[in-house]
Amino acid sequence: MRFQFTDTPERYGSVSRFLHWSMALLLIWQLATAVARILVKDSALDEFLWGTHRPVGALLMTLVLIRIAWALTNRRQRPAAVSLMARLGHVGLYALLFFVPAFALLRQYGSGRAFSPFGIPLMPGFEGERIEWMLIPANLFHSWFGWLLFALIAGHIVMVFVHRHRAGDTDVLPRMLGRR
Repeated sequence: MRFQFTDTPERYGSVSRFLHWSMALLLIWQLATAVARILVKDSALDEFLWGTHRPVGALLMTLVLIRIAWALTNRRQRPAAVSLMARLGHVGLYALLFFVPAFALLRQYGSGRAFSPFGIPLMPGFEGERIEWMLIPANLFHSWFGWLLFALIAGHIVMVFVHRHRAGDTDVLPRMLGRR
């Protein structure tokens, strides 16, 4: 298989595949941190995993911005969606991939606490009152949208296998694996 930098109508290029699979691994990690937070709160496992949740979320936000920019750059040469539902599903995934960490960053800033993921100063923090108008929507939507994102991801995975094995459907998995 030769190196294919950009997307083509037949398959996604190396950059798109790298962004897709690296984000998939980071999202699995985020799911593990959230599940541990619910099932084994205040355990050593929870303390370890939860300590990584915000920095990994910031990394995901960076990758999603890069991924959206890359998708827009390649929009005319990417593989076509197999249906309107597939297109809407991908739009929903991209929207949630943006809004889940955006609400977390809004909450972080509104709390007044400093935030330096991986030692990189992102928000300096501030003295005084918390900014409630930032905290209220962020507290309401971050978690719910996060679980909705994981549900859509599960549906995305199921549909890959449906398309792969249903007669007459387009096998979409090779597009993201890069195989001919």
